[in-house]
Amino acid sequence: MPSLKQCFRGAFLVGVLLSMSAANAALFEDDDARKAILDLRQKVDAIQQKSVEDLRKANEENALQIAQLRRSLLDLAGQIESSRGEMARMRGQDEQFARELAEVQLRQKDMLQSTEDRLRKFEPSKVRVDGLEFVAEPAEARDFDAALAILRKGDFGLAQSSLTDFLKRYPSSGYNPSALFWLGNAHYAQRNYKEAVINFRALMSAAPTHLRAPEALLSIANCQVELKDAKGARTTLTELLKAYPQSDAATVGKDRLAKLK
Repeated sequence: MPSLKQCFRGAFLVGVLLSMSAANAALFEDDDARKAILDLRQKVDAIQQKSVEDLRKANEENALQIAQLRRSLLDLAGQIESSRGEMARMRGQDEQFARELAEVQLRQKDMLQSTEDRLRKFEPSKVRVDGLEFVAEPAEARDFDAALAILRKGDFGLAQSSLTDFLKRYPSSGYNPSALFWLGNAHYAQRNYKEAVINFRALMSAAPTHLRAPEALLSIANCQVELKDAKGARTTLTELLKAYPQSDAATVGKDRLAKLK
């Protein structure tokens, strides 16, 4: 395909040929000159026509290439836009997935915590009562607290039944020394002094170092006084002063021992 430069070069040659023909026309006779001029013009016209045709074809081919390039660019732009849309959609899916995953993890955490809380209600746990720390079953702790609550309300008969039932149901419970002490108090409140002494003595035998042990000895002495056993009361109070001299119960017992003498 001829370029623009080649077309201009052809036009230049035509001009040169015309100049030469004009100069040589005087050398020929008129007929020969006219014939030569006509032939030359035909050649020039042919060259011009060919140059114009070549230029037209070149323009058409260039236009076609430009159109193809534009279509390619449009296609590429469409592909890029489509890719952007797909990437945005995928980002949206990723964000949605991340949110859903976070929600699932949160639900799992809540379910696990709820399950652990429910299980904890049935699992043994450490408790501390009257200076003693031990492991107790949930039902065990619940029954002891319920019996003690009844005693505090002043329903000594029902408290006595509840504490007696507790000691039978949990014979190895860490609550038992405290249960024996409060059972003795329930009997004392109902003037069942002999039964009260039995329970206070059971506490002293099972746990002589228990926090309630000094009070138990003082309560035994009180029961003995109520039973008109002054000698027994003096013996118990002497035991109290000897075994637990620094206790508050010993201070009270010392005064009572002085009055019994």
